[in-house]
Amino acid sequence: MIPVRGYDGHKVGVLGLGRSGLATARALRAGGAVPVCWDDSPDARQKAEAEGFETADLNRDASWEGMVALIASPGIPHLYPAPHPIIDRALRLGVAVDNDIGLFFRSFATDDWAELDSVPRVIAVTGSNGKSTTTALIHHCLKAAGIPSQMAGNIGRGVLDLDKPGDGEVVVLELSSYQTELARALAPDIAIFLNLSPDHLDRHGGMGGYFAAKARLFTQGGPERSIIGVDQPEGRFLANQMREVAGNGDPVIRISNTQQIKDGWTVFARKGFIAEWRRGRQVASIDMRAMVTLPGAHNHQNACAAYAALRAVGMGPRQIEEGFASYPGLAHRSQLVAERGGVRFVNDSKATNADAAEKALLAFDRVRWIAGGKPKEGGIAALRPHFGRVAKAYLIGEAAEEFAATLGGTPHEICHDMATAVARAAADAEPGDVVLLAPACASFDQYRSFEVRGDHFVELVHALG
Repeated sequence: MIPVRGYDGHKVGVLGLGRSGLATARALRAGGAVPVCWDDSPDARQKAEAEGFETADLNRDASWEGMVALIASPGIPHLYPAPHPIIDRALRLGVAVDNDIGLFFRSFATDDWAELDSVPRVIAVTGSNGKSTTTALIHHCLKAAGIPSQMAGNIGRGVLDLDKPGDGEVVVLELSSYQTELARALAPDIAIFLNLSPDHLDRHGGMGGYFAAKARLFTQGGPERSIIGVDQPEGRFLANQMREVAGNGDPVIRISNTQQIKDGWTVFARKGFIAEWRRGRQVASIDMRAMVTLPGAHNHQNACAAYAALRAVGMGPRQIEEGFASYPGLAHRSQLVAERGGVRFVNDSKATNADAAEKALLAFDRVRWIAGGKPKEGGIAALRPHFGRVAKAYLIGEAAEEFAATLGGTPHEICHDMATAVARAAADAEPGDVVLLAPACASFDQYRSFEVRGDHFVELVHALG
């Protein structure tokens, strides 16, 4: 646990008592604060009370007496499309609003670090797609090289639930826009921006607000090293902002999977290889073509970002290559589930929007595509240029009819549910095909999360016999 500093003896509200909320309450109490907790769910309140936490209805004025801060869980809106009533009350009362990420960064470093040979460092990863894979890949490579590491944030543990870091340890955080937007303190040693595609726009008031939320990790966080994907205008702008005034590019490592960049410190993917260039010359390259757990250009971008971060903490190219080769893959992200009779079954249930599904489709040449669920704005219209890769689509959930209309003459079948889709795709598949779950939809019409959806796909594949 990371005890929260700065609130000793003070009353602090905790809004939302899920995984991060309860971890926040524990860390506040460990640091001497007096947490007062609230969640709309009676079950969540009961769980907090069982751990000895005080609960109080923060919708009532009396609960706010003496409160100095309100810590909100990331899923609770604080500005757009409208502030949660309790957060709005805090804003009206002048009570500081923060989240667990802000508490983590203000509490991570401690006085006893002066006794360490090498102080702990934080790598923070943000972007629209690929955050989880990049975070997990960095963490895996560090562990494989014998470097102590912990992983948290939007993946794994809550940030305040981490163990106290030791000498030379590296903490790797996946941070969503929800987390970076509200945090009052951001101080990563190394920050990564992967890419930007439309998502959560109602929460951020449009693309400008969405980009601004992610950019705070850099512009407010002031990392020693910024690793920035420059295949989009937003990334190029951010990289320019983080360069030193004199034009020295060393604080920024630019990454790309669409272009060769050979000035400054760069890492780019081309024709299945990752190349590192510094000061106008190539210093290393890695052959990614045989790495089955990192397929496709989108995973090569993730690998570029991970490679740059690992180089920034002092790992050598060959160490990194060995880590990539032993990476087992991350569940629900281009996860190779099985191979039967020359047919591969791949679980990319995390592909919850069209942009992520596009990256999954581009990773394979001939796809039996399982898609659908609770549709998002725009559907799959943007994927029309890639329908030629689809041998046949098997459509499930609320989006099935809409997706069928968009697919037009591309072979497709409305299957309604996952079991039917897997059975039909497996029966139709030929050697060389990939049966790919890349829904381009949220899961909430049929599953409580994309993880449960992916687990069901894996279960059905293994049951094929």
